Formats: sequence, C-alpha cells, structure tokens
Amino acid sequence: MTRRKLDEENVRKLTKVGGTSLAVTLPKAITKKLGWKERQKVVVTLSGKNIIIKDWKN
Repeated sequence: MTRRKLDEENVRKLTKVGGTSLAVTLPKAITKKLGWKERQKVVVTLSGKNIIIKDWKN
C-alpha cells in the first residue's frame, strides 16, 4: 500500500456497501483525536451541500 501525500490525506472515496448504501472511511488521526471507536454511534446531518457528523449522545 502506498502512502498518501499529505495534501491528499483527508481525501476519501465513497464505497458501495450492501445493496443501496454508500460508506466513507474517516481518517484514523481524526477519530483518535475525537476519541471515537469502532461501532461508535454518530448522527449524520445535511447542511446545504455539507455533511456534518457528530457524536451521538443519549
């Protein structure tokens, strides 16, 4: 696996999962800084042409 250039480090591709869903991976450095773990529940909202991902709090 080749190492990404620093300016491309946060560029991601959408990947098809299941029949109709798409997924995007998050950079490990960002999830580590946020303290997020695998299977973390998050809230995804649309704001204009931007997607906002926040930690889900009960």
